[in-house]
Amino acid sequence: MLTRFAEDYLGDLGASGFTPRARVSGRLSSYDGLLMEAVGLSLPVGTVCAIGDTVEAEVIGFRNGKTLLMNLGGPAALLPNAPVRPLGPPGEAEVGAALLGRVVNGAGKPIDGLGPIRGAGTWPIAGKLQSPLDRGRVLEPMDVGVRAINGLLTIGQGQRVGIMAGSGVGKSVLLGMIVRAAKADVVVVGLIGERSREVADFLETKISGPARARSVVVAVPANHSPVLRIRGALRATAIAEAFRAEGKRVLLIMDSLTRVAHAGREIGLALGEPASARGYPPSAIAMLPNIIERAGTCAITGGSITAIYTVLADGDDGNDPVVDSARSILDGHIVLNRALAERGVYPAIDIGPSVSRVMTDIAARPHVHAARVLRRHLSTYEENRDLVLMGAYRAGADPAIDAAIAYHPAVMDYVRQDADQVVPLDEAITELTAVFGDG
Repeated sequence: MLTRFAEDYLGDLGASGFTPRARVSGRLSSYDGLLMEAVGLSLPVGTVCAIGDTVEAEVIGFRNGKTLLMNLGGPAALLPNAPVRPLGPPGEAEVGAALLGRVVNGAGKPIDGLGPIRGAGTWPIAGKLQSPLDRGRVLEPMDVGVRAINGLLTIGQGQRVGIMAGSGVGKSVLLGMIVRAAKADVVVVGLIGERSREVADFLETKISGPARARSVVVAVPANHSPVLRIRGALRATAIAEAFRAEGKRVLLIMDSLTRVAHAGREIGLALGEPASARGYPPSAIAMLPNIIERAGTCAITGGSITAIYTVLADGDDGNDPVVDSARSILDGHIVLNRALAERGVYPAIDIGPSVSRVMTDIAARPHVHAARVLRRHLSTYEENRDLVLMGAYRAGADPAIDAAIAYHPAVMDYVRQDADQVVPLDEAITELTAVFGDG
């Protein structure tokens, strides 16, 4: 009778199409407050795991037969030998029009109180590798509403630009000016590693009103896990890539690239990598090109990602490893000067060391000529500034210095702009050529 029951039960079970599946699970062997080690399971890097009942962590590496994980945030009241179960790979990011007007965190979960995101598509969070020949050239200017940038550092559709400065010099204010005025179909903002207060401030003052409906914000403040900060940067870039694949003109704002490098430094040092320049392990600096190179123009769809990254120069050092690495990869950089800010010049753009590497391709010849004349006068004035202020220079001794002194008020008036003022591209070019076009 027992035999007949077993045959009937197993026969019914086989007929139902049931396939037994092993449940992968491991055990937590150590945790030092930052890095977790698990034994008994083998998972690829990037897999999200549940540890115990409440803690989520991501696999970041392996060591001596153990799987290394890092907490994705929240309290981690864990006990030895807590169960570790994989939840699934984090390879996909939710993308598409369903995200417009929404605010999500580094894990892609909405934090704006508007309910779940429905109808979103998916895109690889690490991006899709493009052939260099699939990248289109930067040939069209982009109006950002800032006179000094439109006229002297003209940005093109698909360009990657860095705003480089020390702390408190006006990077976020300049970003807000650009976001409000930029002519783009979609704006994707990644607020990575910054103050929590800035998230609400950015939403209410920088992308309020009609701009909110065409914007997606990924917010991962400084008190979140370093893994989440990096995932936030990758997620924001993936969202922008998906819109570019639809043929849209996307403006990607990331504030800040340095905080992403800081997160990479925390993870690299926890994994035992040797620290090199300024304590950054090689992997933290090597991560930057993988993020920056995903922006640009797509020759196949005609869409573009114009990316603007803020780069914090620690200690106002222009040779900081992150600043130096970003400057070598980007298509241009805008340097903000603390001395100009202290003199009340806002935005405090230091025209001399700032450059747009595509300006000659997208600007007319009279425009480029006038910009060079202004730069020449400004450079001459700055070189002789001390002599002029001390009264050691005698008027008429050098025509170039005389011209620089005469034009200096016009130069400063051109650079200055109120935070709530918008100067269109055509107006900025007209003002520039009218004053400096005959120089």
